Amino acid sequence: MKKHGILNRELNTVLASLGHTDTIVIADCGLPIPDDVVRIDLSLVKGFPPFLSVLDAILEELEIEAVTLAEEIKTNNIKMYEEIHQRLKTVPEQFVSHERLKEMTKSAKAIIRTGEATPYANVILHSGVNFS
Repeated sequence: MKKHGILNRELNTVLASLGHTDTIVIADCGLPIPDDVVRIDLSLVKGFPPFLSVLDAILEELEIEAVTLAEEIKTNNIKMYEEIHQRLKTVPEQFVSHERLKEMTKSAKAIIRTGEATPYANVILHSGVNFS
């Protein structure tokens, strides 16, 4: 059994398979997930697991080159945006409309569904390269 890090088999498999510029999405419980994208559903009940707990676990495992967020998060969920920004302050951010973000999820390697129940708590993580 693993001693550290993410225990979820499906999530480990996806993270280990990512290459440079591949994307994954961490999503709230309401984001529509396209049928042809791998769904890793971690949600148990409304609010659990919270978005930020899942983000923190993934950031321990994955080199992030850039993030994409919905423009709407800055006005409709400022607290969540500030928490995301604090964790990724050295990573370039791109903002798109929520509708565009939903379109972009179609090319993600996987969408990780959390129990988060706050608006626009979705992020596209762009995989980087750890050559250091």
